[in-house]
Amino acid sequence: MVIRQRATRLIWIGVISLAAIGVAAATRRALVLFWPAVFAGKYPPAAALDAGFARHMPLTLLHIIPGALFLMLALLQFVPSIRARHLEVHRWLGRVLVVTGLVIGVSALVMSFTMNIGGSNETAATTLFGILFLFCLIKAYRHIRRKEVAQHREWMIRAFAIGLGVATTRPIVGIFFAFRKLTPHEFFGIAFWMGFTMTFFAAEAWIDYTRHRMLEVGAAEQSIRG
Repeated sequence: MVIRQRATRLIWIGVISLAAIGVAAATRRALVLFWPAVFAGKYPPAAALDAGFARHMPLTLLHIIPGALFLMLALLQFVPSIRARHLEVHRWLGRVLVVTGLVIGVSALVMSFTMNIGGSNETAATTLFGILFLFCLIKAYRHIRRKEVAQHREWMIRAFAIGLGVATTRPIVGIFFAFRKLTPHEFFGIAFWMGFTMTFFAAEAWIDYTRHRMLEVGAAEQSIRG
């Protein structure tokens, strides 16, 4: 029990940290767009990256503002006490998440083809996971409309994990920048594949673990009643 509690705590720390990275990245991007002279990168590859986003400012803002909101609100949705004590708030936040998620997913697909940095490799990664994100979000919505709470929870975890994947790419990109062995065009696709894949499979592992735990709890309760 103690080991399980520690593992859960570590997972929460990791998830909150990734969400914070994602929100910080979105905030920094917005500051660069509005005040480039103060916040834009000075290192040439970083400066070129900032200039690329500046050329597509409306699309960038359409993606990063709902993205930051999605990461913050989704965290609250997984807090058991909020669901238990404030169910109506949970439902309204869920509706907001669906709308912002649709905006995020569609804008991500547009960005994949209009302003990618890592070429076809990045486009392939962001297109695949953008479609998968929308699929997970729609599946989660359909399940909750049918009162299928367990399935809704699992598909929302998958959608949230893909959202966190964008944040996971940030430290990976930072490592590539630090070593300066590859150009952004060469490593951005690799970073996106790594970030999305890591969080998605981590989510699948958590879903599988908690699904078995729920079955065990249900079986234990059934045996006690029997």
